[in-house]
Amino acid sequence: MNPSRSEARRARILGILLVVVCAGFVVVAIGALLVFLLLDADLPWPVIAVYALVAGGTLVTVWLVGWPLLATPPREAAAQDAFDAAVEAQRRLLDDVRHELKTPIAIVRGHLELVDSADPADVDAVRDIAVAELDRMTRLIGDIDLLASVEGERFAMDDVDVESLTQRVVDLVTVIPGHDWRVEASHRAIVHGDADRLLQAWLQLADNAAKHTPPGTAIELGSGVYAGALHLWVRDHGPGIPPAARHRIFRRFDRGGRRRSAGGSGLGLAIVDAIAKGHGGSCAVTETAGGGATFTITIPLRSARRLPSPVRADEVVLQRKEIG
Repeated sequence: MNPSRSEARRARILGILLVVVCAGFVVVAIGALLVFLLLDADLPWPVIAVYALVAGGTLVTVWLVGWPLLATPPREAAAQDAFDAAVEAQRRLLDDVRHELKTPIAIVRGHLELVDSADPADVDAVRDIAVAELDRMTRLIGDIDLLASVEGERFAMDDVDVESLTQRVVDLVTVIPGHDWRVEASHRAIVHGDADRLLQAWLQLADNAAKHTPPGTAIELGSGVYAGALHLWVRDHGPGIPPAARHRIFRRFDRGGRRRSAGGSGLGLAIVDAIAKGHGGSCAVTETAGGGATFTITIPLRSARRLPSPVRADEVVLQRKEIG
């Protein structure tokens, strides 16, 4: 809830309270006036003046005391802000989904209206198109559900071994055919985060690079802990991302000018961005030297513990000789 909405809410509540108090004084004044009229007595002006002062003072006191008391407590305000943000995010998501589903529905309906039921080849072609569009809608719904879960849940934060996380990603991406997968760097450190979500985001970047770069090109992966943050990156040597599109490719359903033929739902990078933000970080894209795109997930560190380097056998022997 922004400050203007919060103040407007307080003003409405206080206004209602003042109206009630004022109405009470009016009722009392009317009752007193009726008593004087029934008794056929003169109404002394000093009494009227005192009554008016008491009424005015009461209204001013209610205003001065009520305004601070109606202020939203910080914790309640934060909860309200989170609720409003969640509602707004869900509204935007529903709007985006409604817009995105119009295309496959229109495609299927258009072909069904024009299909020649007497032509088996035409029927088979339309069936293939319909199945393909339905499969795409299924993937879209799955990604929507995934994005909603990423944006709405609390992450399972724990110690994450960066080197093990890097090796896990390497093991999984090497089964993606058509590219030369390489590891640029693997850092030995323990950081605080959700290992499953970080793995998910990193794999999404790798899959994104594989879909949008020519077969046979190299794709490099790397991890590092420096400048107070954990960095996980994927570097490709494809067509790259135009500078004008780099600020918006993490939006829902924005493919940065890429065609739908790549098979994505347009939510992959939005999911990556949501996971990065869930860790208090961000995801950015820069240009790869020589052409291509480098996507980097940056997670600020609360603390990072460097793991000791592995001890080699010859070093142990040498130390024993020196001691002896």
